[in-house]
Amino acid sequence: MEKVVIYDTTLRDGSQGEGISFSIQDKVNITMKLDQMGVDYVEGGWPGSNKKDMEFFKLIAQSELKHVKISAFGSTRRPDVEAKDDANLNALIESGAKTVAIFGKSWDFHVTEAFKIPLEENLKMIRSSIEYLVANGIEVFYDAEHFFDGYKGNRLYAMATIRTAEDSGASAIVLCDTNGGTLPSEVATIVSRVASEFSIPVGVHCHNDGDLAVANSIIAVESGARHIQGTINGIGERCGNANLISIIPNLELKMGYQCLEGNGVSHITEVAHYISEIANMKLPSNQPFVGQSAFAHKGGIHVSAVLKDPKTYEHLEPELVGNKRRVLVSELSGASNLRYKIQELDLDFSEDNKIHKAIIAKVKELEYEGYQFEGAEGSFELLLKKEAGQYNPGFELESFHINTVKRKNKPVGSESSIKIKVGEAEYHTAADGIGPVDALNNAIRKSLESFYPNLKEMRLIDYKVRVLDGKEATRSKVRVLIESADKEQSWTTIGVSHDIIEASWIALTDSIGYKLMKDDEYKK
Repeated sequence: MEKVVIYDTTLRDGSQGEGISFSIQDKVNITMKLDQMGVDYVEGGWPGSNKKDMEFFKLIAQSELKHVKISAFGSTRRPDVEAKDDANLNALIESGAKTVAIFGKSWDFHVTEAFKIPLEENLKMIRSSIEYLVANGIEVFYDAEHFFDGYKGNRLYAMATIRTAEDSGASAIVLCDTNGGTLPSEVATIVSRVASEFSIPVGVHCHNDGDLAVANSIIAVESGARHIQGTINGIGERCGNANLISIIPNLELKMGYQCLEGNGVSHITEVAHYISEIANMKLPSNQPFVGQSAFAHKGGIHVSAVLKDPKTYEHLEPELVGNKRRVLVSELSGASNLRYKIQELDLDFSEDNKIHKAIIAKVKELEYEGYQFEGAEGSFELLLKKEAGQYNPGFELESFHINTVKRKNKPVGSESSIKIKVGEAEYHTAADGIGPVDALNNAIRKSLESFYPNLKEMRLIDYKVRVLDGKEATRSKVRVLIESADKEQSWTTIGVSHDIIEASWIALTDSIGYKLMKDDEYKK
């Protein structure tokens, strides 16, 4: 199996994405996770640009890494200084990294217009910078910035820059599509030409401004590249970088290349979600390979076929990338969807088709009213349990009352009082909150935790409200989705009503009921 080197630049190029900022400990944690996945290189940052990056290199040097090599990033020397006196190059050496990626200009337009130096001087900067780092025992990857634009503008000069890098001791030449506008056909032609003329490995570093970074990276490998740079989830400046989460499984599972150490490809879903959380960026549900919807089936005809053989509507087995198959239940569902969910949830449920049709009709009726069970599988499981006669809510509402007060120059405050029954016992309590829903949630929890102490480990982690028909203005029906979690799992429940408090009550009580059901706190 031929090897393709994976060079991850999430911590450097990825952190340049808008709204992303990693702490030093974040960077260490991400590096450890990428090491576990079997990535070859992690670019830790630019030690010449800020103290945080330099501190990272000191910390990561104390960590026990199994496979990954740490790389530092920087530029060629400045035009007016010798390499040995260049602060940026010396910072790279001081970082302690044994591998360095330095970028230099390969587009004559940038050399003459941005740097405003002679073309020959740029070649001298590339040569002396690489020679200086190599002389200090460092492995050097030369990132040829704007190479594809440079090649199309002045092929001879672009080739001269990377030839200089090779002659100076670079271990690999990385062709950068810095503006992200190169087409796959152009990448194929140019990479093929370069790879055929160079004895050292050729790689690519693609940006996603044309939404082609993944395609360009893959076609580069087909054309001879054996070194791929990118980021997890494609994060990065402007439109982002080549998404390694998509590139790796395509190369490994479909093209037969080795990208990660061991069976690292089976961990990419875990890593994608882990880093999206640290970056505080929600992972798109439809992200290929790793998104929640990547292997989700909704249409009844699709589900019927998948039950016979998943290959009918799946391009690979989800388990290969650490994901899982999901079947959704909605107004588009058929009997196949329901049978799959019953099996998935391991329910002791009647095989009577009339009952199944009645449940499907109930689901369609509720969805017509505004429910959406494909995003609230906790509520859907409770619905099945109710229809099967296997569900006891564990408590009953007698009444609740919410009082909200706004006083001049003071924040709004809410108080909820509630009466509930658990068996024959009746409980009446009140609780404050920063808003009416928060107050109601606090009152429910306060009432029930004395009966069900395990509710203390449950927390609400997300609350969404959607107005279903804005034309009705304040009389519009609303849908409330609540995501809750305990130390074992998370689940989502739903409530729909013309009143936002009632919709919230339905979703809240379903959430609590789901927790109690899973913990087997009560029996039918």
